[in-house]
Amino acid sequence: MAKDIFHNTVKIALQKDGWLITHDPYQLRYGMTDIYIDLAAEEAIAAEKEGCKIAVEVKSFVGGSTISQFHTALGQFINYRIALEISDEPERILYLAIPKDTYQMFIRFEPAKTVIERYQVRLIVYDANHEVIDQWIN
Repeated sequence: MAKDIFHNTVKIALQKDGWLITHDPYQLRYGMTDIYIDLAAEEAIAAEKEGCKIAVEVKSFVGGSTISQFHTALGQFINYRIALEISDEPERILYLAIPKDTYQMFIRFEPAKTVIERYQVRLIVYDANHEVIDQWIN
């Protein structure tokens, strides 16, 4: 399992945002296969989010076709969400972490926008240069 080039960037950004990283990676059994979601975290600071658990699949969208990378990311996201639903932690919320520039230049426009909405893909938009979360999109 290869880590995305921005794996550590997103990990640092989540920690700066008050999350405690609990798994790196988060391993799940799905049928006869083990799958590995990049990160799992729990909210460590905000009282209103106490007990909230997330899993994060990190994508960089560097090199190659953005649309092809989007298709791959979407497929992984859907498979991982199903695996989480039938896991021991079905309350864990799955997010797809994407770079800010990819969000601004591709994801917020059609056709990606409609796909994100239809499949209820939760996004973490991260700023790779500053290692921070730019926005959470539910």
